Amino acid sequence: MSDLPVLGAAMCVKHLPQHREWLLELPRDLELQDFYNWNLLDNGCDDLVAEAKKLLDGHEGRLGLHGPFWNLDLSAADPLFQQAVRKRLDQGIELCAKMGADQMVLHSPYTIWDHNNLDLYDNGRQMKLEMIHANLKDVVAKAEDMGCVIVLENIEDLDPSYRLEILKSFESDSLALSIDTGHAHYMHSCYGAPPVDYFIKSAGDALQHVHIQDIDGHADRHWNPGEGSIPWEPLFAELAKLKSNPRLILEIMDETTLRKGADYLVGLGLAR
Repeated sequence: MSDLPVLGAAMCVKHLPQHREWLLELPRDLELQDFYNWNLLDNGCDDLVAEAKKLLDGHEGRLGLHGPFWNLDLSAADPLFQQAVRKRLDQGIELCAKMGADQMVLHSPYTIWDHNNLDLYDNGRQMKLEMIHANLKDVVAKAEDMGCVIVLENIEDLDPSYRLEILKSFESDSLALSIDTGHAHYMHSCYGAPPVDYFIKSAGDALQHVHIQDIDGHADRHWNPGEGSIPWEPLFAELAKLKSNPRLILEIMDETTLRKGADYLVGLGLAR
């Protein structure tokens, strides 16, 4: 059997019929992306959950959900905003329970501004961590009880080690790292962050999830691999060193075309 990693994908439930055969041909990991939507979270999504479960009958890969992220600052300090953040996080983890998902993706709270300014203030970095704890502690505890893992995805992160500080401060097996290749390459190209393979090297075995998408260095394109300028060979070389077996999730703007990106990586001999 090939020791190449198996590609998975992120998609909405409506695209499952198109990709069902591909998802079932190998134990491909899947990330459902409908459930960040506040309309669904507030108005109920039992029908969509039932539909997804029916379409995933026979699926043997690992299942995750993308959690809420719009306007959701995990380091929110204002008590009114904290209430909203905590409510959305609770709704997200409850949906993981309904779907039988064992991973939820959340966005990093670190910004470009933080990179140069947190250390300007006395205890600025510690105060940021305290707010993150205040907002995440309950959902992390629920994840622990469920056997679910929350993975923190890089967004504006210039320093890939900042999210590791969050993990170390929680000391929980239910908190791990995610890397979005396009986000990392964007920050590298536009703001001088390290290249993508350095993000992977920094994460090490704390890495349990990867969003695979390509960009041209200008914007968060979510193109298929091969359509942008990310160097894929060194990236996969770093992934091959890991023991954590991160989920390799193609996250493409046009979900209908994701097989094109998968075939490109397979053609390079990097995955299957």
